[in-house]
Amino acid sequence: MTARTTTPSTESTDPVKRDLSFAALGLTVLLWASAFVGIRAVGETYSPGALSLGRLAVAALALSVLLVPRQLSARREPLPRGRTAWLILGYGALWFGGYNVALNAGERHVDAGTAAMLVQLGPILIAVIAGAFLGEGFPRTLVIGLAIGFSGVTLIALGGDGSGNDLVGVVLCVLAAVLYAAGVLLQKPVMGSVSPLLVTWLGCVIGVVTCLPFAGQLVEETRDASASAILGVVYLGLFPTALAFTTWAYALRRVGAGPASATTYLVPAIAIGLSWLFLDEVPTALGFAGGVLCLLGVAVTRLRRR
Repeated sequence: MTARTTTPSTESTDPVKRDLSFAALGLTVLLWASAFVGIRAVGETYSPGALSLGRLAVAALALSVLLVPRQLSARREPLPRGRTAWLILGYGALWFGGYNVALNAGERHVDAGTAAMLVQLGPILIAVIAGAFLGEGFPRTLVIGLAIGFSGVTLIALGGDGSGNDLVGVVLCVLAAVLYAAGVLLQKPVMGSVSPLLVTWLGCVIGVVTCLPFAGQLVEETRDASASAILGVVYLGLFPTALAFTTWAYALRRVGAGPASATTYLVPAIAIGLSWLFLDEVPTALGFAGGVLCLLGVAVTRLRRR
């Protein structure tokens, strides 16, 4: 997944460009939803760290094919320096590295749809972090949305099978949402001066370096993995990571942040449908109700005073 408030953009008035932009958004949402299912599908073969490293390595290589020719041309973009470089380093380590490991670990305990709903807490957590550390305060809608969202987390935790595994998965997915939120806030200041393609590529490369301690596990597990599991890791790297982040950046610059970010609310619903179709799993009744509360909490935080 990517930032919901990352870069200012202007809305295109060209109908063809708008159609292409919304098509890109639809593809992005579908691919991000499929990632939750893909992680569940290969999670029994690959451990969380090894899966993160494999996925990010594939994405970094794919994006290099797009970026390197441009960097060798006259349109070469200078690499970030100073404060911008430190911000990118932080977001790459937290978002691309830490988020992926936590989410992969969480999905070993909860189904794909539940994980997708929990990660949607990210916008609430972004607002909380901004209020606590960036001086943006805690408006009433944020406090109410936070209470609703975390009551949803409680319902999801109560909706497990009582073995304790589901609670572990909930905690790990919430941790993934926290890491995602921190990564977004670190990424946001650099988007005005660094292109989305370069920022994404740097994030993937930094994520690869962060996950290098799992290189031994990746080699060992790949040696014993089936062809379908290996293709699953390649799919996660090429499509939900490299391609989806590129189509998101394309759309974000043309339709505006508001309409673009609204489409991400579809991710959990699509993830639940794909999970039911391909893995024959769905959230529990309490888990589904809790997920709805999580999404409602996010929606409340977006309300503005008249």
